[in-house]
Amino acid sequence: MTAGPKGADAAAGRRVLFIEDNAALLQNLYDYFEGRGYRLDSARDGLAGLRLASSGDCDLIVLDLGLPRLDGLDLCRRLRVELAVQTPILILTARDAVEQRVAGLRAGADDYLVKPFALAELEARIEALLRRSRPGQTPLMSCADLTLDVANANAQRAGQALALTPTELKLLEALLRAAPRLVRRSELEHLLWPDQPPDSDALRTHIHGLRQAVDRPFARPLIETVRGLGYRLVDPDAD
Repeated sequence: MTAGPKGADAAAGRRVLFIEDNAALLQNLYDYFEGRGYRLDSARDGLAGLRLASSGDCDLIVLDLGLPRLDGLDLCRRLRVELAVQTPILILTARDAVEQRVAGLRAGADDYLVKPFALAELEARIEALLRRSRPGQTPLMSCADLTLDVANANAQRAGQALALTPTELKLLEALLRAAPRLVRRSELEHLLWPDQPPDSDALRTHIHGLRQAVDRPFARPLIETVRGLGYRLVDPDAD
């Protein structure tokens, strides 16, 4: 890796969490980014990273995939689906196959940089993600003509406001974050009831309510049931 010339420091002072098990690389990152004014935290395994990332104390997460105790892809999915963490995630890994990059982005990552890399490029990508997520911006997710303004809990389809319960909003956000990936029933149950899912089929009831609002008034259904597995949002016009 090589460090480029000193760039803009607009993102300096922001807190970045590095989840990376390579001690030498981690030291290199600290040497570079602390000198640029960033505040840094780090974790050397996936479970420790999950704990720190879910605390909400960082502005951006730089995530390795090949981690001990919890793989980076699983960590990313849990942050997005189970914990609804919105912090930008940049995957930093040696896995360079197209399929692996696609899997990382579909798991909820915002960007992907392959090792080896230039520190200047990593800094530029971090700055770009921080600019996009700076306070005052509204996280907006969409699938087809369905949109969700996360910050204001405002869901619309085809320009019409949807009346959703807090539980239905949680389910919709989880499905949008994963779309078009399947979200398993167990993931959604853990999102709604992290300690102990109810004995009754409560999830099916909440999904039914979500469908009544999101699909029933419109010509094209977006919520798809994968029998025995879970649910997903699918744009019928997507290739």
